[in-house]
Amino acid sequence: MTKEDIILDIVVYISLIFLVIVTLYPFLNTLAVSFNDAMDSGKGGIYLLPRKFTLYNYKSLLGRTQTYHATLVSVLRTVLSTLFCTFSTAMVAYALSRKEFVLRKLFSFIYVLTMYIDGGLIPTYFLMRSLGLTNNFWVYVLPGLVTAFNLIVIRTYIHGLPESLVESARVDGAGDFTIFTRIILPLCKPVLATIALFVAVANWNAWFDTFLYNSSNSKLSTLQYELMKILATANSMTGSLEQAMAQAATGATNTITPRSVRATMTVIVTVPIAVVYPFLQRYFVHGLTLGGIKE
Repeated sequence: MTKEDIILDIVVYISLIFLVIVTLYPFLNTLAVSFNDAMDSGKGGIYLLPRKFTLYNYKSLLGRTQTYHATLVSVLRTVLSTLFCTFSTAMVAYALSRKEFVLRKLFSFIYVLTMYIDGGLIPTYFLMRSLGLTNNFWVYVLPGLVTAFNLIVIRTYIHGLPESLVESARVDGAGDFTIFTRIILPLCKPVLATIALFVAVANWNAWFDTFLYNSSNSKLSTLQYELMKILATANSMTGSLEQAMAQAATGATNTITPRSVRATMTVIVTVPIAVVYPFLQRYFVHGLTLGGIKE
């Protein structure tokens, strides 16, 4: 290596280390605040480690029966939406990738059009109500079965597969559904894993649709919606910080503040996705790259 190569490597490594620190520090700081005593956090000076360790922040948020039920609903919603959306989007993408489908350009245009034109909040609500999806669990799954962006990514990936595979399968007497399930789907694992991650993250973090369609039914409440209500209550409490300071002055250590609520909520909703991501990481970049480039 020349001297210029060594200098370039040093600059690249230093830049990457700096980028890692900048990326990890906010999360580690939030994690430290979530495990630190709420009143002690108000003094500042907490960076990577909690100064006064406590689990009370998590106990106060997760100690309710409704929270466990909402977590179950969120998990069920995420799993079902990910499976159904990924499979249905792939199936539509396969149909639109077939040259013998004469209406493929028209349907592709209609799907792309939905990325730029939206019916609006009120018409969408009336549509869901007319379909009987208000106060219904399936409002979390059915409206998002096929999305235009995911459809384009999968369709472009399928276009990059050898056409001879489909032709040889047809010669052997295979139908479209057999070709799709036994040939196309196994070859689309990278892009399907990428889309599954997109869908899972979106559904796990969603709470606004719960507020719109299922807020009157506590049995259909999601974890994010419950945590949002807790945070809104903590932020709207008049004199909550003064009350907490008064409790601390009398020797009560079990206090909670809006800052500790935000930090704890962030960790709770982030950890499940952070645990799943490493298992899909090897497909992530590979799937997006092959889905966006065609030679």
